[in-house]
Amino acid sequence: MLHPPIDKLMELKHIDSKYTLVVAAAKRARQLQDAHLANKSEADKFVRAALEEIVQNKIKIVTQGEQPDKS
Repeated sequence: MLHPPIDKLMELKHIDSKYTLVVAAAKRARQLQDAHLANKSEADKFVRAALEEIVQNKIKIVTQGEQPDKS
């Protein structure tokens, strides 16, 4: 079972769609996994940790409309 629940995650202001949530969680989980492999620490559930960080606003999610122009 997903923790935190998907309903709670979708109520957040900075999450505009499930796609945004999945992409943000996957990117953060990959960062956590890479750091884990570098530190050789104990195994953890990276997706759960990423979702908890999203709920706690520990990471900023930048949507495509918020990205600055690179021109």
